[in-house]
Amino acid sequence: MDKKEIKRILKSIWHFLWESNSIWSWIACIILSFILIKFVVYPVIGLILSTSHPVVAVVSGSMEHEGSFDEWWNSVACEDGGCTQAKYYAKFNIKKEDFLKFRYKDGFNKGDIMILVGANPEKISIGDVIVFRNRRPDPIIHRVVKKWEKDNEAYFQTKGDHNSHSYAEFEETSISQDRVIGKAVIRVPYLGWIKIAAVKLWLIIQPR
Repeated sequence: MDKKEIKRILKSIWHFLWESNSIWSWIACIILSFILIKFVVYPVIGLILSTSHPVVAVVSGSMEHEGSFDEWWNSVACEDGGCTQAKYYAKFNIKKEDFLKFRYKDGFNKGDIMILVGANPEKISIGDVIVFRNRRPDPIIHRVVKKWEKDNEAYFQTKGDHNSHSYAEFEETSISQDRVIGKAVIRVPYLGWIKIAAVKLWLIIQPR
């Protein structure tokens, strides 16, 4: 195959992808965009930010706040209704003035996108929001409420701002540093709904 033939084929492909108005060219563009983002853009961003998951979508409401900060701070936290968020965080020596200095002090919502950076354990502090692996398929994004060291390894306990406690079933009461994927540094509202909708659509159309 000579250079002219190669050039002709590439020109035909380019025309099909970017100038044709057919449904097939539209589908091909979506597939190509997915491949580029998944296997080129995403890994490059991950390399730059030093994490395997540089961008995550928030798929639950576990970090949401209802009403103003004061309304959330004084809302019922414990499952038995016996304490408020304020009293719960007091168990970890976290006061209101401390919480107000935390990043994402007002929480964030399902459907948001969070951009992560890889963080050494010493750079993760109480109040930071981290993403960590657990026994479920999707990683969890919650706030650090406790940090300690054992056998020269850092451990963390997290809690979702909206949750009543740290869930042992989510393995968040003792998170070893090797399970930490990254620390949230930037929030992009609503963009994660694209992923949530795509996953729901896939669950609907896939064969049972």
